[in-house]
Amino acid sequence: MSELYSTDVAIVGYGPTGQLLALLLARRGHRVLVCDRWPDLYPLPRAVHFDDEIGRILQGAGMMADVNRIIHRPHDYEWRNADRQLLLKFDWSGHGRSGWPTASFFAQPELEAVLDRHVKTHPSVIVKQGWSATGLSQDDEGVRVDLEQGTVRDGQWEASGARCRVRARYLVGADGANSFLRRSLGIGMEDLGFAFNWLVVDAIPQTQRLWEPECWQLCDPARPTTVVPGGPGRRRWEFMLLPGEQPQEMNRADVAWRLLAPWDITPENAVVERHAVYTFRGQWAKSWKAGKVMLAGDAAHLMPPFAGQGMCSGMRDALGLAWRLDLILRGASNEALLDSYGPERSGHVQDLIRFSVQLGKVICISDPLAAQARDREMTAVCAAPDYRAPPPPKPQLGFGMWDADAPGAGLLAPQGLVEWNGRTGLFDDVVGSGFVLLAKDAGVLAQLSAENRAALDAVGSVIAAFGADGGVRDVEGIYGGYFAELGCVAVLVRPDCYAHGGAASLSALNPLLDRWRAGLDTPTTVSPASFHGSPQTGAPLR
Repeated sequence: MSELYSTDVAIVGYGPTGQLLALLLARRGHRVLVCDRWPDLYPLPRAVHFDDEIGRILQGAGMMADVNRIIHRPHDYEWRNADRQLLLKFDWSGHGRSGWPTASFFAQPELEAVLDRHVKTHPSVIVKQGWSATGLSQDDEGVRVDLEQGTVRDGQWEASGARCRVRARYLVGADGANSFLRRSLGIGMEDLGFAFNWLVVDAIPQTQRLWEPECWQLCDPARPTTVVPGGPGRRRWEFMLLPGEQPQEMNRADVAWRLLAPWDITPENAVVERHAVYTFRGQWAKSWKAGKVMLAGDAAHLMPPFAGQGMCSGMRDALGLAWRLDLILRGASNEALLDSYGPERSGHVQDLIRFSVQLGKVICISDPLAAQARDREMTAVCAAPDYRAPPPPKPQLGFGMWDADAPGAGLLAPQGLVEWNGRTGLFDDVVGSGFVLLAKDAGVLAQLSAENRAALDAVGSVIAAFGADGGVRDVEGIYGGYFAELGCVAVLVRPDCYAHGGAASLSALNPLLDRWRAGLDTPTTVSPASFHGSPQTGAPLR
């Protein structure tokens, strides 16, 4: 081995999940080494959508000002049948629970470039592109990862001989669907048995036109098709392969142009960036953790794209790992905290996978009679005077580091506009993030025990009180609505923006925090200044 690196966390895989995790850990002051077998960022489109929750995560990573320059935000998403009758319509014009637009579309190479720039501003991060993981071992002290440098010839990675070894306290495999680390650990996948091949075509139209609707699903049994933006100035078409069609025969430029022609997309008015056949599947890893090694992103789960939650789920994985690793590396919690990562994230992503598969079973109908039956049912529902599109799912975390007996526990907490100390903006920007104790009014905070206040301070918690005497003004009523929804006087929110749980009364507040403190095993001697967030006493500080 020519070199030996020592780091807090090693990450294999430098796609959006690995990039975001590296950035979040670096912003918290930790040493990170991240490697990827490809010497450059992948230049072609893949993921195209993220939701409001991911907007909040990117906000917390300090990069939304740059991301806003590369996204397109549509107004709605429609499903239509072969006769172009409306089957279903989703309103995407507003903001979601997390305070950001419901849907944002982008080109993945542009998003990865933004992430890459932010990661590489941190001197505590080493990025080794063109290096592939070839071996790993672990002991009580940490993990050893062997890397080998390579080059790309004709689209294939070839080893060039240079090698090095990385010693890390923890290792994360974010190395994609064919994860080397997952296979090395012998971790299998659960499979729902849903598998359909689709030809994905990304195009750049060379002339301006009005796309109406902007985002839609053509539920035509002759060829189910998805049409969505691919970021500013780009469009994506996804064509389902029909029974008898072979992937190798369909993944050709002439086939792509033939399928695009009915949409008036031709070589004269557009450029095809990419065409590829994907098998849409619903799978998740049977285990997300083996010793000091964790899986994240596509290494841990695969889902059909119909809900647009594949990359989003990987980014949630990154944040779920980042706050746990931060506390452990700071000495504010013990290593057992990582045991909740896999069950929480797996339970959450399984709900999204099943939802995506349910959508796919409605969309991927190639039998005309079955499609007619579907259309009759859906058009009747859509034509009803009181019709409203179904709301997006609110999946709960799987079993883990949240209070199952508390209101709102394991569910995403909202973010709204607030005014504090002369500033108005989104809560995380104006007041703070990390562990956040939201109180209905200042009187609630007077009930805090000394032990619980010390524990909150030790992990740099934000304590925010609303109401006339609380110091934080709820500009849009988001938080008043949240307290009313849960029937709570206070809610403890985790650094990943999911509620640990709410207190339904003043007398329930300290027992809630006692259980949180016991689960976190938080010492009160850790320097609060070391954490992402600010310790508060009554009114929030920044």
